[in-house]
Amino acid sequence: MNKLRFFLIFLFLVVTSFCHAQQNFLNITNYRIFYGWAHNYPQDWLILRRFEDSGRDYFLLLNPQTLQTKVNETSFYQVKEMTLEQARSYFRNTPYVKAVSQVEKQSVTIQDAGIERGMPTETGISLTADLCPSHKPLDRRIFIDMFNEFKKVEKPAPIALSVSGLWMLSHKQDLEWLKKLRDEGEIRITWVNHSYNHRVSKTAALKDNFLLEPGTDINYEVLATEKLMLKNGLIPSAFFRFPGLVSDQQLVYKITDYGLIPIGSDAWLAKGQRAQDGSIVLIHGNGNEPVGVNDFINLLRSKTKQISEKQWLLYDLSSTVEDEEKQAQ
Repeated sequence: MNKLRFFLIFLFLVVTSFCHAQQNFLNITNYRIFYGWAHNYPQDWLILRRFEDSGRDYFLLLNPQTLQTKVNETSFYQVKEMTLEQARSYFRNTPYVKAVSQVEKQSVTIQDAGIERGMPTETGISLTADLCPSHKPLDRRIFIDMFNEFKKVEKPAPIALSVSGLWMLSHKQDLEWLKKLRDEGEIRITWVNHSYNHRVSKTAALKDNFLLEPGTDINYEVLATEKLMLKNGLIPSAFFRFPGLVSDQQLVYKITDYGLIPIGSDAWLAKGQRAQDGSIVLIHGNGNEPVGVNDFINLLRSKTKQISEKQWLLYDLSSTVEDEEKQAQ
């Protein structure tokens, strides 16, 4: 009996480990928005998406308390399908729903709608790097300097990477390098949806630019990016970053209707905005913004002593937003 019990426990751990692995979903079909409640003791999950792959049925799930996401087979859960409104009502007291509500309340601005900063009491920042379409290679200095500075005090070092679909398609080697750093425990990556095409015009006014360009298919920009993430072994997060940080109120509500939280920045370094404690810092890691990368590296080097004494750290984007919402309660 003890051997049987041991075997069943071992089998459960193996199956659980397999299901939580960041596998590559190469044969996705019927990828769709699907809202609801999923329960696997002791955790309640919010279902965001549903899809099939190689004969199996999967959910993209969100923990509304921690804002962490995962993919798992549907058969492991008690499930109740809901409308978006019902799901928000059910999870209304969670950091996730409070963050979405906060974004919608400040959605009027055409630039930088979304969560802009975390807790002002944090001694450190949340680092976000955008990977817009580019012919240039990934600026690897960001990651090398980051884990060299933090490897003794904070490993893996957290970073949020806003990935566009076209960047993933044309930078497969760079993407594999990032995944290798992740798998080796050097960095912990939150994968943020940055739209698929990331169109931009040098002449159009902001109200007709980026995702506000007439004729933009928002459904494709959001869902095709998520599918490509999953194909490449990336778990989409609950976050979305507008290309150029440009949006309007209608677009913000379209994005939150996908269950996503727009993320802005109060410290776009290349534009001369200075990082403060609690800042959500924005740099571009696609090779097109060396000034911002240099500013970030100089910021790291100026904080060497504080970092070594654990007095200045990098904060995970999910925990930053979660803590902010808890303090606001």
